[in-house]
Amino acid sequence: MEETAVHADPRLRGEVLRGINDLLPRVLKRELTEIPENACLFDDLGLTSAGTLELILELEESLDIQVDVEEIGEDDLRSVASLADFVAGHVIDED
Repeated sequence: MEETAVHADPRLRGEVLRGINDLLPRVLKRELTEIPENACLFDDLGLTSAGTLELILELEESLDIQVDVEEIGEDDLRSVASLADFVAGHVIDED
């Protein structure tokens, strides 16, 4: 079993997954029926790097969070699940 370096809040991860499912059709400008967690963002869904940025910005707005995108890597963008893990694990506390 893989361990992630950052411990993501499971509740927030669930909200992020729902957010990705809600926002992806708008970002991609097309209908999507079901988006499996293991769907490849680029290969399966056709997301672009600009679309990824738009998706993260939309997630931040809809969930009222701020994400530290400085740490994002290629592996974090492989699938819906890896993006959800990254976002949930890299929320910046606004003190």
